[in-house]
Amino acid sequence: MKTALQVTARSVLSFGLFALALFWPAGTFNYWQAWVFLGFFITLSVVYTVYVGLTNPAVLRRRMNAGPQYESRPVQKIVIAGVVLAFAALLVVSALDHRFGWSSVPIPVVVIGNVLVAVGLGLTMLVVVQNNYAAANITVETDQAVVSTGLYGLVRHPMYFGALIMLIGVPLALGSFWGLLVDVLYVVLLAVRIFDEEKALTEELTGYREYTEKVHSRLVPGVW
Repeated sequence: MKTALQVTARSVLSFGLFALALFWPAGTFNYWQAWVFLGFFITLSVVYTVYVGLTNPAVLRRRMNAGPQYESRPVQKIVIAGVVLAFAALLVVSALDHRFGWSSVPIPVVVIGNVLVAVGLGLTMLVVVQNNYAAANITVETDQAVVSTGLYGLVRHPMYFGALIMLIGVPLALGSFWGLLVDVLYVVLLAVRIFDEEKALTEELTGYREYTEKVHSRLVPGVW
């Protein structure tokens, strides 16, 4: 019950900040792409949280430990702080694009953006189902084993792959092409996080080095 209340409180706060980061820079509430995105994103997030909470509460508790303060490695503290700021920038730039009309995104592309958001969130949920140790911070538990099947058989970091798909979809869903530029920063941050994370896992997680010799793609299957 305590975990559920904490998740609810954090979700309400996060969604409130999302709305602030969108409608304030946009200078209007007449921003239908933002309303659709928020409704879609909130619905999917609630479904995801309820499902994980009912099927695996321990994973939900691990996922709650998100933020620079929960990272033990200095590099990860910086990266996660950058990720938080980059996501805020993604929303603000997209909202400013709407306000000043920098780009014109057709409705079918907006729909595609929301589909990408759904696919990205779906992949992250599937990762949690396949890996009970999927946490929001870099940590290795005493009884943790390497997961090499399912999505982990295609790419070493499927959760980040899902996040990348979602992040590409967000600016499109918000009716902005310029917001895609922020995703370049995200790719850099993800690359830094992955390199440092793999260093930690190779040192601390038995069998991870052998896993990297079998699965070569880190973030995007067949690309890198």
